Amino acid sequence: MSRLWISALSGLAALATAPAVAQQAGASAPAPATCPSYLPDGTRCFKGQGPKGGYYWTAIPADWNGTLVVHAHGGPRTATPRADDPLEDLERFSMTVREGYAWTGSTYRRGGYGVRMAAEDTDDVRQVFWDAFGRPKRTILHGQSWGGNVAAKAAELYARDAEGQVVWDGVVLSSGVLAGGTKAYTFRADLRAVYQYYCQNHPAANEPRYPLWQGLGEGNRLTRAQLEERVKACTGVGLPERQRTDEQKRRLANILNVVGISENQLVGHLAWGTFLFRDLVQRRLDGLNPFDNSRTVYTGSDDDQALNAGVQRFSADPAAVARLAYDADLSGMIVAPTVTIHGKYDPTAFVWHQAAYRDRVEAAGRGDLLVQTYTEESAHSLLSAPQYVAVFQALSAWLDGGAKPSPDSIAAACGVAAPRYDMPCRFDTGYRPEVPNP
Repeated sequence: MSRLWISALSGLAALATAPAVAQQAGASAPAPATCPSYLPDGTRCFKGQGPKGGYYWTAIPADWNGTLVVHAHGGPRTATPRADDPLEDLERFSMTVREGYAWTGSTYRRGGYGVRMAAEDTDDVRQVFWDAFGRPKRTILHGQSWGGNVAAKAAELYARDAEGQVVWDGVVLSSGVLAGGTKAYTFRADLRAVYQYYCQNHPAANEPRYPLWQGLGEGNRLTRAQLEERVKACTGVGLPERQRTDEQKRRLANILNVVGISENQLVGHLAWGTFLFRDLVQRRLDGLNPFDNSRTVYTGSDDDQALNAGVQRFSADPAAVARLAYDADLSGMIVAPTVTIHGKYDPTAFVWHQAAYRDRVEAAGRGDLLVQTYTEESAHSLLSAPQYVAVFQALSAWLDGGAKPSPDSIAAACGVAAPRYDMPCRFDTGYRPEVPNP
């Protein structure tokens, strides 16, 4: 049985055993820890290990408002989790603690892909907090980047307990990968194919051939630094413009124009299409291919006919697509009020993910529970701090029985919070993205 199916069955079991999760083998009760300096004075911090093995950190401010934020981190990170890994996310979203929210977040039990796995671990760390500190007045689920996919999945799977009682009162999704696993990574498969057509160095001529959708061939020890050197050799990325040859400039222009990314995104997306694809395909899908470019017509190059004739083609295995969809696609059947925030020019999780999620939620008849906001930013990992404050405050007011917030009202709330952070508000309240044509 595949890892994804095992993870899914574990997730169903967790619905029945959630009240006792902190007592399961491998779990440790929250132990007092020294808070990092970026948290407000008087904050209490704790750390421990969850029931499935992931590490967690918790921060409770002195002026706690009674609301817990449970954080799902992005990635997926392929390295083995370490005990203090959650501190990166705690620092990134420390404005929540500063505003009076308690915060807890987990590394997940392992590195690598697995949305249901991470969703289960996120729900587990919520239960750890409830067992240790009592059920808070309110619990908000927050997912960032790939963690947005995780949080959206957790909000569907664990919205209510077996008795029908609400688990997640509200949801915040920031810069989320919300198009679902079967749609989110297709362009990186296209990038692998187009890059190899022009560069022929990934794999290199002296390396064994492998289908590009595998990410890396078996036994290939390529590192991120070595990949960057190959990109530099082929396209000149990493070299000053004046040092690039005409042929490097031509290759780079063709790759960027066809795939639709910018120069500063090339290495990052190619790395995801290498190391994440290796994990996703070889470790989580038992070597089956979820990607398909068999009928893709590539355009935008200086010779589209030659490109389409010479690019490596591959067809998806229906079983792989089905398993990836089961693990990571979203139904749109949301139960809790949900607010999203996304930079319009996000270079990592493109803003059209929000359109895909909106369409799925509206098709499920749950559009009344969704509010989406957009900012004039080109960042992914961290947007302007008062914008997050405004989103959390707007959601909290909505949960208190107030009117459903609007992009305009959230932007106005940001204006109130901005002086406390000396950072701007850059909401575009009239923006509405659409899913691009395939």
